[in-house]
Amino acid sequence: MASTTELILNSSLGLEFSEEDAAIIAALMDERTLSDGDYLIEEGVSDDSLHVILDGKFEVVKKTGADETASLAVLREGEMAGELSFLDSEKHTVGLRALSDSRVASLPRKKFESIIDEHPQLVYRVMRAIARSTHRIVHRMNTDFIEMTNYIFKQHGRY
Repeated sequence: MASTTELILNSSLGLEFSEEDAAIIAALMDERTLSDGDYLIEEGVSDDSLHVILDGKFEVVKKTGADETASLAVLREGEMAGELSFLDSEKHTVGLRALSDSRVASLPRKKFESIIDEHPQLVYRVMRAIARSTHRIVHRMNTDFIEMTNYIFKQHGRY
C-alpha cells in the first residue's frame, strides 16, 4: 500500500509539491477510515479541515427536505473536499457521504497555520491547489446551469 506522502503527491492537493512538501503536509494530517454510508462532512457543520480522499468514493449530497437528499457529484481518490470551510470556518453547505469503505487524510487548519512562517512557499502551493479545486467546482456548476437553462427554455436548438 502506498504511503500517505505518495498518495498526497498523486492527489489534486499535491500537484505542485516536492516529496519534502508532501511529507510535511502528510505529517500534519489525520487519517481515518469510513464505512459505506458514513458521513465525512455533514451539511450545516464546520470542521475547519481540508480533506483528501486517499481511497474510495464519496457522494456530495444536499438536503432537499423530508429527510431526503439530492446527489450533486461524486468525488474519487485524489480529490479534495471541505476547501471553503477550511478557509473561512463557515458551515458546510453540502454533505459528503462514503459510497464505499474509504480512507481520507484530513488537515486541520490549526496544524496548517503552524507552518506558515517556516514554509510560506508550501502554504502558497496549498492555497493554489484549493483555488484550482474551487475553480473546477465553479466551472462545473456554470456548465450545469447553462445546460439546465438550455433544457428549460429549449434555447439554441440543443434540445
